[in-house]
Amino acid sequence: MADKRTVYVVGHRNPDTDSICSAIAYSRLKNALGDGNLYVATRAGQINAETEYVLNRFSADIPVYLNNIGTRVKDMEIRKVPGVDRGLSLKKAWELMDEINAVTLPIVSEDNKLEGIITIQDIATSMMRRQDSSILSAGHTPYKNIIETLDGEMIVGDENADFDSGKVIIAAANPDVMEHYIKPNDMVILGNRYESQLSAIEMEAGCIVICLGAPVSKSIRNLAAANNCCVIVTPLDTYEVARLINQSMTVGFFMKSEDLITFDPYDYTDDIKEEMMKRRFRDFPIVDKKKGTYVGMISRRNLLGAHKRAVILVDHNEEAQAVDNIRNADILEVIDHHRLGSLETFAPVYFRNEPVGSTATIIYKIYKEKGVEVSPDTAGLLCSAILSDTLLFRSPTCTEADKTAAYELAETAGIDCEKFGVEMFTAGSNLIEKTPEEIFYQDYKKFEVGKITLGVGQINSMSEKELSAIKEKMLNYVAKTCSEHRLDMVFFMLTDIITESTELICYGDGADELCKEAFGKTPVNGCLTLGGVVSRKKQLIPAFMSAINNEGIV
Repeated sequence: MADKRTVYVVGHRNPDTDSICSAIAYSRLKNALGDGNLYVATRAGQINAETEYVLNRFSADIPVYLNNIGTRVKDMEIRKVPGVDRGLSLKKAWELMDEINAVTLPIVSEDNKLEGIITIQDIATSMMRRQDSSILSAGHTPYKNIIETLDGEMIVGDENADFDSGKVIIAAANPDVMEHYIKPNDMVILGNRYESQLSAIEMEAGCIVICLGAPVSKSIRNLAAANNCCVIVTPLDTYEVARLINQSMTVGFFMKSEDLITFDPYDYTDDIKEEMMKRRFRDFPIVDKKKGTYVGMISRRNLLGAHKRAVILVDHNEEAQAVDNIRNADILEVIDHHRLGSLETFAPVYFRNEPVGSTATIIYKIYKEKGVEVSPDTAGLLCSAILSDTLLFRSPTCTEADKTAAYELAETAGIDCEKFGVEMFTAGSNLIEKTPEEIFYQDYKKFEVGKITLGVGQINSMSEKELSAIKEKMLNYVAKTCSEHRLDMVFFMLTDIITESTELICYGDGADELCKEAFGKTPVNGCLTLGGVVSRKKQLIPAFMSAINNEGIV
């Protein structure tokens, strides 16, 4: 059985009530249908006061903020390479790497904090490079590692101690010669000659390693114990002992611990790709930066097999309005009521676009088509979205399908459309105390028409006085927005729901000419009054598109 996949349902940036409520309602529908995936309602921006009122009214949580839909490290195949203790021997590390087919081992503490890494190359280099005979003690090699590596047994001494002083030598000469090169604390590799064993102990060796499993006399044991000399017996011959003994050193001595390149599970692959490519390492540790704990390993080849995050888009189909990195997402569905935009997909998707006043109307239709009952709270959300997008049925985008859906949903939710609509718009109209930035981005969209990029914001209010006060704030702000976002022109709609009219603030090179071409009027002091114009989607943008496509504008 395939793993359950998380699918994010998200509306456009600077979301309005339709965008948020449609995402919530559609995720509830998909989860109710139960196809094995988990559908999560998300948002691509901050909610406005109107939407907040609706969510509170119908007991819905604010959707999770999704600012980037790009593939993250956790979406890649993270290899669960076990972390090892820094005291592990090189020999055991090599064997583990061979067993699990790994080229890099992470070295971790008892609480799973990353301390370093060691690679096969590091181990091979340590074996091939000429080493000082004191390196075993320099690395404070545990006797346990030495015993394990040599398949031996300590018959005198403390196996929990470390070999931390002296050099390693082979006693190949006569005892009288040995006296000249054995120093205190040295580790001496020798055979079954009693005289050599005795001489090494008398020369204050720290440890003697007796090869070929030779028996050790009681007198040697007693003398060794009296002189604090460890005795290890191994079945290996002298050559094998000499070849293997450095492999008992710990990985902690050779590990790389400085300037480690690590990534977090929530890092985006686009952000780490360049860093991975310019490094010589094949594998990189994944560390949960919040907890500081080791998670696993990834390699450059894992980038190719990264699973794209799955997403369903509601209330938009333009890349400029979508969450960041939408090109790198797996788009499964699009449910929308706007014009066709610039969005491209790599695979066929379920695309449903209807010329209605609200995405919520389409989603309600799907509920009915699938035979799924709409709960009162969900009905309230969908009805609110329709009322908001159609301006209480006053917008030219409103269709009979919107009205029918809204009244049916209102009955289920136990609300009156007109009364609730006024309450909702009133709650959303508390704008005077807000900053120009908060007002502008409450409902803002970017449009690309030919080679021209337009930014269009809109605010709806039932108070002419409120709109007049806001107008003064926004006249200066549009210039800042135009510059910051590198737009050709910026427009802001101050829409009066009661009078069904819009005061349009215009800014940008060619904005006046565009308005004249589109509406037959020239703005005065950056403003244009448009009677009967309340819809950005159906009245403003289509008029601008027609004008831009005229020779004189392009």
